[in-house]
Amino acid sequence: MPELPEVEVVRRGLAERVTGRTIAEAALHGARVARRHIPGPDDLAARLQGRTVRAARRRGKYLWLVLDAPDDEPVALLIHLGMSGQLLVERPEAPDERHLHARLSFDDGGDELRFVDQRTFGGISLSDLSADGVPLTIAHIAPDPFEAAYDEAAVVRRITASTSAVKRVLLDQRYVSGVGNIYADEGLWRARVHGGRPASSLTKPAVARILRHTREVMAAALEQGGTSFDALYVNVNGASGYFERSLAAYGQEGRPCRRCGTPIRRVAFMNRSSYFCPRCQRAPR
Repeated sequence: MPELPEVEVVRRGLAERVTGRTIAEAALHGARVARRHIPGPDDLAARLQGRTVRAARRRGKYLWLVLDAPDDEPVALLIHLGMSGQLLVERPEAPDERHLHARLSFDDGGDELRFVDQRTFGGISLSDLSADGVPLTIAHIAPDPFEAAYDEAAVVRRITASTSAVKRVLLDQRYVSGVGNIYADEGLWRARVHGGRPASSLTKPAVARILRHTREVMAAALEQGGTSFDALYVNVNGASGYFERSLAAYGQEGRPCRRCGTPIRRVAFMNRSSYFCPRCQRAPR
């Protein structure tokens, strides 16, 4: 699933390519793409027509377009990419993608925005905005480490109060958003902490160190366009990211740790995999 760096790459592309443009028509194919919009796809398509894109924003793994209309309050077109969702900016005459679920055309007749999703876990919906500009439907999600609203000290206090494994807490979007399996493993490796350690057993400086390393690795991934393991994650131009080449822990099973040379180990964790160095990241007893 795309994590914060990958979603931010897409957001930047949307900000550049669709901000300031007015939606002429929305076409939704099937009900699944709009399943989170309770009134249904026809209602969603009708409510998008004539709205102007004022901004592209993101919190964690969610992104949204801020839309307004002459006689209406701004709303958010909330987008979640799920496991395989793609937002592509294409020429109108370009052939339809096999798994095309939504198309937004604009009144300037230029490039259109397409939502493509092979596994159909992603989706789009409309949401009102809170006072701080976040869609109400994701107001329960914590700020991510790149937001002005992010309060590291408060996050540290909440994490150290939890008895859950620290990696499980990092993946819980109610504590800090945007961190997924890849960057949790990378941040923990950089901090030399095993993800199975109970969060409450860690000192506040240790948790702060994990959070800072996780932010640093996500920033580094962002500079390289994110992490792409296959053709499913791409930016709005269809290009892949290159941070996979820089991963030190995630997906590196059997390869030598870059610090100590010990082979990286993989274990099952929450129906997925965790990767760590058994020497640098001592497992809890």
